Amino acid sequence: MLRLRECVVSRLLSSPSTSAVSPVLRLLSASASSVSPNPSSFAVEEYLVGTCGLTRPQALKASKKLSHLKSPANPDAVLAFLAGLGLSGADAAAVVAKDPLFLCASVDKTLAPVVAGLTDLGLSRSEIARLVSLAGSGFRSRSIVSKLHYYLPLLGSSENLLRALKKSYHFLPSNLDRLVRPNVVFLRECGLGDCDIAKLCISVPRMLTTNPERVRAMVSSAERLGVPPGSGMFRQALRAVAFLNQEKIAAKVDYLKNTLRWSDAQVSIAVCKAPMVLRMSKESLKRRSEFLFSEVGLEPMYIAHRPIILCLSLEGRVRPRYYVVKFLKQSGLLGRDPSFYTAVMLTEKVFMEKFIYPHKKAAPHLAQDYATACKRGDAD
Repeated sequence: MLRLRECVVSRLLSSPSTSAVSPVLRLLSASASSVSPNPSSFAVEEYLVGTCGLTRPQALKASKKLSHLKSPANPDAVLAFLAGLGLSGADAAAVVAKDPLFLCASVDKTLAPVVAGLTDLGLSRSEIARLVSLAGSGFRSRSIVSKLHYYLPLLGSSENLLRALKKSYHFLPSNLDRLVRPNVVFLRECGLGDCDIAKLCISVPRMLTTNPERVRAMVSSAERLGVPPGSGMFRQALRAVAFLNQEKIAAKVDYLKNTLRWSDAQVSIAVCKAPMVLRMSKESLKRRSEFLFSEVGLEPMYIAHRPIILCLSLEGRVRPRYYVVKFLKQSGLLGRDPSFYTAVMLTEKVFMEKFIYPHKKAAPHLAQDYATACKRGDAD
């Protein structure tokens, strides 16, 4: 019976007109109610395991929110609807586990109109299916259509929207007028364009949905670090200090000073050039500083003026390239002595063209050794 319903709903969903959905879904719901001869004995937990595919612990947790259900009629219609959208059994189970009340949503009054509205906004069927999986309870509210009408132009594409949702689905239920719009207006006043705001939202979705006063505090934190609104690194600085209080920022600055032997002025220089050093773990900074000081022999001032070095993959890029250049120097194969910074900042294509390919005959194993080192570093 469920397979038959899935086929019917799938055809309805693929139809250009949704006007026929309501009466047929009512018919499906009516037929579903006949499956259980004794509605009062509907076992929700067993249904969640046997029909929805939840694990027993998931079903036990979800059933507490569904104890009012007396029949599988509506859940069956919802599952059929999800199947018609193209969600697999595993995908549907994940939706139900995340939001058990999804099974109580009205297909006729809520889900079908939402799909119709999202289609009108230009979302494809596969994008809508991904949205169901990511949006949680936000999808079973008809307000999602008006919210996406605002978010899609702001974020630039449906793909950016889905990337932000993958990070956090909480920005969909957030209040647009009280939180999101004021934050967007303020960030624009700080010199950020919509493209910058979109990137910020994708990396830190809560930035748009938090209390506007907190966003103002983050801007103040960036300014105290020497990165004012309107500067080239302002977006990166906001991302670096997002949701960090002053004590945590001060502790990270102290760690940078101690680990990299920087003065206050050098910390300021480094943070202005690469604010994300504030987000790096202590262990990561420690390993990089040890390599750069002990093996490469760099000075603190050199690193402070080129802090992007700290943000590159140590094992997958910096260390292998350093040893390639060192080998070529010792072998007398380099006509000119490139700077360490130049070697690590080149694109992979250009690095290969300058330091690997010209030495195939003189150093036939160099390319393989370099590739192996980079691959090992990526795995680490």
